[in-house]
Amino acid sequence: MRSDVARFAAVWAASLVSGVGSALSGFVLGVWVLQTQGSVTAFALVMLAGMLPPVLLGPVAGVVVDRFDRRAVLVIADALSALVTSTTALLTLAGSLGIAQVYLATALTSVCGVFHFTAYQAITPLLVPQRHLGRANGLMQISMAMQIAAPAVAGALLPALGLAGVLLIDLVTFGIAMVVLLAVRLPRSLLRPEEKAERPSVRADLGHGWRYLRARPALLALTLVSTAYNVVFALAGVLIQPLILSFGSPTTLGLLMLAGGSGLFAGSLLMGAWGGPRHRTAGISAFTALGGVALALHAPSPSVLLVALAAPLFLFTLPVVQGCARAIVQSKVGTASLGRVLGTTQALGQAGQPLAYLAAGPLVERLAEPALQPGGALAGSVGLLVGTGPGRGIAAVFLLAALLMLALAAVTALHPRLRTVETDLPDARPDMEPARAT
Repeated sequence: MRSDVARFAAVWAASLVSGVGSALSGFVLGVWVLQTQGSVTAFALVMLAGMLPPVLLGPVAGVVVDRFDRRAVLVIADALSALVTSTTALLTLAGSLGIAQVYLATALTSVCGVFHFTAYQAITPLLVPQRHLGRANGLMQISMAMQIAAPAVAGALLPALGLAGVLLIDLVTFGIAMVVLLAVRLPRSLLRPEEKAERPSVRADLGHGWRYLRARPALLALTLVSTAYNVVFALAGVLIQPLILSFGSPTTLGLLMLAGGSGLFAGSLLMGAWGGPRHRTAGISAFTALGGVALALHAPSPSVLLVALAAPLFLFTLPVVQGCARAIVQSKVGTASLGRVLGTTQALGQAGQPLAYLAAGPLVERLAEPALQPGGALAGSVGLLVGTGPGRGIAAVFLLAALLMLALAAVTALHPRLRTVETDLPDARPDMEPARAT
């Protein structure tokens, strides 16, 4: 069992390194778009380009992960991401980088990320005992914490190295990750799923995850809760940088992103040590409510101190909410279906995020911001809560996101199938014995 934990640690470390590098690139490209285009909508479209592939390709990634060598999927995904990053760096050095190339590079990198993340999630429950899945998912969230904190590093590197220099650092992290993944010894049963006498067609496999969830309404309800949660999270996520830049500099943005990342890091460590509450759906509800309160605290005034307190609090709740939800799915789905179901839950869970990204820019630029200028339509009502002037429309959208998050927490607590999902559905596998590595 210790050897399996060590193997999980190696895969986790490889994903952490490549994820941090990608976060550095993503931040500097986002800053480049904001500074060259001066548009929240253009920035939101970059995030949209990164979000569409998981929605469109999640089931495809699940089929690939259930049919082929999962280590090969991880390595090939990282190699292709490195190719995209190197091309972007060359375009930057040649002075030919444009907004269209940034959209394309973001989308292609996201495609690779879908396959990497699906394989990563499918490997985890095969190496980690079920009783420790909450802890493992908490540790996986550290990767996201490091990615959110990366802007502080990127903000310091950008003036010294330029955009191309930061992209080259990303290439180095991909190389390190691929070496680790190739070197670690993993069980054969984990790398290549068991062959079946008669394999279903690819078309049938693409729909397998959806059919699996429909036959288990409690898991489907949990997935839809994740969808709603991710919509609210995306709305806040796409607007947090423009909100901070409405009253602060890019350096301030990097520091506040670091503060937010510290909250996520602390929550991930808590989840890694604790494993989450005994009743995971109750934990999802309670921490979703706390996240709603934290979102509301972003809104009252354009204050660096207030955001420095509210952002870490909100992101502190994220590892518990997502870790509990993932652990439930991973423990209830059989090995043979794991990749396809995880791919489908990923696609469904993120299906609403592109709509949030598309809506965020027009909602702020055409409605909320004009309405919350001095003398605007909402200056005498909502303006009493969030103030008026630049960035206050974004703050009003944060207040709306907070109300939606609190409503979702109530639904999760009161939904009868969600309350009993852990007891009504049997566990898919007993705790595993160590498997022979290859």
